[in-house]
Amino acid sequence: MNSERKAVIFGIKGLKLTKGEKNLIRKKNQPWGIILFSRNIKNISQLKKLVCSIKETASDNNYPILIDQEGGLISRINKIMDFSLFSQSSFGDLYKKDKTKFFYHYKIYIETISNLLKEVGININTVPVLDVSRKKTHKIIGSRSYSNNCKIVKKIGLECIKHFSNNKIGTVIKHIPGHGLATVDSHKTLPIVKNKKEELIKKDFVSFKNIRSHFAMTAHVMYKAYDNKFAATHSKTIINKVIRKHIAFKGLLISDDISMKALPYDLIKNSTLALKAGCNLILHCNGKISEMIKLAKIIPRIDNFTSKKTSQFYNFLR
Repeated sequence: MNSERKAVIFGIKGLKLTKGEKNLIRKKNQPWGIILFSRNIKNISQLKKLVCSIKETASDNNYPILIDQEGGLISRINKIMDFSLFSQSSFGDLYKKDKTKFFYHYKIYIETISNLLKEVGININTVPVLDVSRKKTHKIIGSRSYSNNCKIVKKIGLECIKHFSNNKIGTVIKHIPGHGLATVDSHKTLPIVKNKKEELIKKDFVSFKNIRSHFAMTAHVMYKAYDNKFAATHSKTIINKVIRKHIAFKGLLISDDISMKALPYDLIKNSTLALKAGCNLILHCNGKISEMIKLAKIIPRIDNFTSKKTSQFYNFLR
């Protein structure tokens, strides 16, 4: 593993690497990993070639390749196999209705996804969503939440991590410390949560607490009870006191997409503030090479903690 990598994960533009993307991945400003979306997938053979090309360019067979394959609304591999019917909420409903059926079907579901990801060489899936839904939860989360019951969310989340881990696929719990109280779309504006600490601790933080996952992704959400200036991604208070101490998350903390409108500054400042607050890796998804080059120049190399945790992840893959 190259400890000289930059603390950033990039999305790429299309179905194969461009010359500019190859230069970025093979040079000293190499990103920590690459995340793939629907725009990068045409069919299984093309996806396999793309992943192989990324790993060859990075000179690393274990190079982190992420995908956002939740099922339901967020299903990036539908051109290969359609998972749009399998939302997290549908599994939450099945769990409440018939636990035996749930455990049987959910295992098959995750093993099906895992087999496909392993076939093409993807080694990290950005699941499970551990946000606890409410009546007023914005539809951007909506059916992506397993339940409005934090214990059910946690139970299914643990099953999700267990089955992906058994298949040597890393997981990213999100959106830590909880996106369920957001009533607006963080892609467009900053959700501000005014609920008291007691409710957050009893409900929203519970589903994340003491969950063991290699990675977690921050919520671009402001929790006024803790920090009335910054969203969680930019908040030292949230990251140190809530995520690291109260929730006791021990793995690598990835920012949600740094170009989302919930964050008020330009890309450079948004990234710098996130790293200063305690994020270990910055996520940049849109595939714009000019922005990627700019970020690769200013984002620092991964620190010792990130290097150590990455090595642990590589050992897990073996």
